Amino acid sequence: MWSNFLQGPISLRSDPLSVIEVAPEVVLLHGFAAPTDALDAAVEVVSAAAPFRQLKTPGGRPMSAFMTSCGACGWYSDARGYRYEPADPSTGKPWPAIPAVFAALARAAADAAGFGVFEPDTCLINRYVPSAQMGAHRDADERDFSQPIVSVTLGTAATFLWYGLERRGSPLRIRLFPGDVLVWGGAARKGYHAVQKPEGGTRYNLTFRKAL
Repeated sequence: MWSNFLQGPISLRSDPLSVIEVAPEVVLLHGFAAPTDALDAAVEVVSAAAPFRQLKTPGGRPMSAFMTSCGACGWYSDARGYRYEPADPSTGKPWPAIPAVFAALARAAADAAGFGVFEPDTCLINRYVPSAQMGAHRDADERDFSQPIVSVTLGTAATFLWYGLERRGSPLRIRLFPGDVLVWGGAARKGYHAVQKPEGGTRYNLTFRKAL
């Protein structure tokens, strides 16, 4: 059970962990973040300080998912392009700090997946309503590609599509349930991926990165 989601210690699941390498250097930690109550509460704290918003692509098209961030910087998109901002452009204030429960989970998941020490400096939080999805893309706006991506599913299940280094062909389909953590790094760090619509409810996704 997670304890004190803002600053206290946490204890990870004690039952045998399901670690599955679904593709080279792409690791599924099934149920690693369950139960998710403390993570859900931390999302509420972050979004109260930096509300979810529907960003637009550089071409002006509204994105399907609503987003917010926490950490030393936050991912942003508008007519100026895709980038990280040190302060929330909506308020001019710094992004909320990464909650301790978030950081501890990201570090533990990266280690369990075999990627060693990971110290994220940002977390992008996506909120997918039943009609929302994300097309094939890769996370390539960061400066440090030696660090993995740690992606956590909260809320409801959805199917994650993994293409790999080229955005073509039939992707690998990975069904993610609440509490599942997907970690990719190494040669797979810039792999293309997509997310289908959530299965009947709202899905939240925490994406931890080393951006600066």
